[in-house]
Amino acid sequence: MPRMLDVSDEVRSEIGDDEADRLLGGDRAPDSYECTSCRTPGDTHAEPTSTVLFVGDETAVLAFAHARCIPSQVVPVAEEQLAGAVRSISQSHTAGPDLTAPAPDFAVPAPDFAVPAPDFTIPTPDFAVPAQGAAGAPPQPAAPGQAAILGITCGLVLHGKVGHASLVVEPTGPVGRPGSTSGEDEFLDLLQDAGFQRVGDLDVTPEQLPGWSVLVAMGKLHAILQPAAAGGSTGWWQAHQPLQVTDAWRMAASQLSEVTMYAVPAGMVGRQPREDLLRQALERAVALGQVVAASLPLAGT
Repeated sequence: MPRMLDVSDEVRSEIGDDEADRLLGGDRAPDSYECTSCRTPGDTHAEPTSTVLFVGDETAVLAFAHARCIPSQVVPVAEEQLAGAVRSISQSHTAGPDLTAPAPDFAVPAPDFAVPAPDFTIPTPDFAVPAQGAAGAPPQPAAPGQAAILGITCGLVLHGKVGHASLVVEPTGPVGRPGSTSGEDEFLDLLQDAGFQRVGDLDVTPEQLPGWSVLVAMGKLHAILQPAAAGGSTGWWQAHQPLQVTDAWRMAASQLSEVTMYAVPAGMVGRQPREDLLRQALERAVALGQVVAASLPLAGT
C-alpha cells in the first residue's frame, strides 16, 4: 500500500530511483516510526512523512520524520555519530530491514570536525555554548597564523516585545576569503555576499534568507545549513556534539518557525552568561556597524 512519504530530489539522488520508488510504493517503508525530530510516533499511512538521510564519510542512515517537523533532506553527519546510531539501532532490533524505523540518536560524543562548504568555511573544530550557565571555559583567541574557531551562543533576543530564538556566531580570529594570506578579517563581508544584511536596529526582525536553515532535532541544535552548489543543503556550521537548547529557546523557534542568526567579528560580543548581557553586547556591536543578520527557517523542533 502506498505511503504518505516525501522523498526529496537530494535524497533520491543519494539512494537512487529504484530505492526511492520502493519506498514510495511501500515495499521498503515502515508502517510506523519514531520521528527523528520530535521523537514521537508517526504513521506513514496516516500522516505526511519526510525521509531524512543522514550521511557520513562511509555510512548512511535513512530516518523518518513528520513532515510538519522537518522536510525531506540529506544531512551531513560525522561518521562517528552515524556509527553510534547504527550500534543503537542494532541493539534495539536484532533483525530487520536495511531501512530502519527507529530514529537514530546523534546526541553522542564525537571528535571535533569541520564541515566543508561551497563558499567559505572555518576549517577547524567548532564549539557551541548556551547563553545561560554554560559549563566549561570559552575558547581562547586564535594565535597568529592559527585558523579561527566558530563560536555559537544561543539566547532569546527581543524584537520589540517578542522574544526570538537567536544564534550569535563569532569567530575567535580573523576569517579571510579562500586563499587569502593577508590576515584581513572578511567574515562579515563573506556573510553579506551570502545574503546576510547589516543590522541597524536590534528590534527589527531581519529578512529571511532563502536556502539557509537551522537544524534542531531531539531538542538539540545540530547545524546551520546553507544551499549546496549542486542543490539541496550542506552544513555551514555543525556542532561536534549536538547542543542542548533551553525549552524557552526551542518554543520560541517553533512558534515562529525560524531562528535569527547574528554574526559579529572576533572579540566583538564574547561569551555572555545572561541574555540581558548578550543583548547589551549586541547593541554595542550594532552601534559600531559590526553585526550582520538573517532569519533562518527552522528545520526540526
